[in-house]
Amino acid sequence: MIYNFLGSTGIKVSKLCYGSLTLGPMQADLSVSEGSELICSAYDLGVNFIDTAQSYGTYRYIRESLKRIDRSKFVIFTKTYAYTRAQAEEALKEALAETGTDYIDGFMLHEQESEHTLRGHFEASEYFLEMKEKGYIRAFGISTHNVAGVKGAVKSGYVDVIHPLFNKASLGIGDGDSNLMYEAIIDAKSRGIGVYSMKPLGGGNLIDSYEEAMKYVIEKEYIDSVAVGMQSKEEIFANVQMFERGYIDSSLKQKLKSVNRKLIISDWCIGCGKCAQRCQYKAISLIEGKAVVDHEKCILCTYCAKECADFCIKVI
Repeated sequence: MIYNFLGSTGIKVSKLCYGSLTLGPMQADLSVSEGSELICSAYDLGVNFIDTAQSYGTYRYIRESLKRIDRSKFVIFTKTYAYTRAQAEEALKEALAETGTDYIDGFMLHEQESEHTLRGHFEASEYFLEMKEKGYIRAFGISTHNVAGVKGAVKSGYVDVIHPLFNKASLGIGDGDSNLMYEAIIDAKSRGIGVYSMKPLGGGNLIDSYEEAMKYVIEKEYIDSVAVGMQSKEEIFANVQMFERGYIDSSLKQKLKSVNRKLIISDWCIGCGKCAQRCQYKAISLIEGKAVVDHEKCILCTYCAKECADFCIKVI
């Protein structure tokens, strides 16, 4: 496995980061033992970095995994929507208690859109920066789906790490495309900010062009690590092979194709109806102001995902 330092933080991480959202109640809802087994399997193959969030409900998997994993060799980054000092303090206490650790490697503000959003969360930022000085966290950062979010982090002067959305098809980037996002990433890296990207497969929508989509992100030299959601050992083996060799075995390709995937629409859907209008198979309809999928009609073409400005549509 390739390892990089996250900017100037001194934190060494595997190029492949375990995106834990897929394990929890928002997606697969695995048991603690099942989720922990996957995390430990990835760790055994060289993946020493995991991404989680206060809202994911996945701290329990990490706590169980740390019964087998050496904490000093495992990097944990989490995220919160907190914007007040009290909310930030609660988020840190929760992360420490539920993961069973006495420090968190990285604490991020979740889904920051621009310098203005960061300014609105400054009270929380100030708290996390104080906790960094006291050793409860090692780095402070933000996650973002926007180019303006990356630029805002750079402008702030106090962000150590950014977690931007980045993929070949520009799926989910709210205010531009992958070229503009990468330009902003290069600028951030030039200033010593660490970068680990998310959604290389566009929320699963690029799974049919898996190798091409993954190569596009892996080969970007200014990205230190890439967070990938994984729900099975087959996915872990495939991603480790991809990150180490640049391709996967044909047998693994067949196993990945046989996985029973489905389209999901996140609960933050605002019911704009654009996805329903785009679906020629009439698999999406609006019910009580939300988009709903008829899985018997859905053929997973994923054309609907390109119509969603809020990145609600994913394939799992």
